[in-house]
Amino acid sequence: MTTADVHTARMDDICSGAGDDGRVVRDLLEHLGDKWTLLVVGMLEDGPIRYSELKNRVPGISQRMLTLTLKKLERDGLVRRESFAEIPPRVEYDLTPLGHTLLPPALAFATWARGSSAEILARRAEFDARVTR
Repeated sequence: MTTADVHTARMDDICSGAGDDGRVVRDLLEHLGDKWTLLVVGMLEDGPIRYSELKNRVPGISQRMLTLTLKKLERDGLVRRESFAEIPPRVEYDLTPLGHTLLPPALAFATWARGSSAEILARRAEFDARVTR
């Protein structure tokens, strides 16, 4: 069995092993791999943070997208939201134990993306030059 065969078998097991035709894996990949989620998770690594500070730390995110992203993460059990009965009201977000388990693969992906970005951009430029002729 070749390395490619082993990888294909592993992906088959991962994607269909849950008996749901891979729906859960696809769903999680869709929203964990979106434009903002891993950035938000990364900003929560060091502990609880207020909403306004989180918005300032994630460059370019709108209030609406931050709110939607946090709600998705809270729904999945990756983020905990805590409201404090103060004036003015204070809300903090923190990673749950499950959320902390997402940090190593997220960091590995971010490291790979940063290290591969120059080559990927060069390949895109080559492809675009070929396709637009």
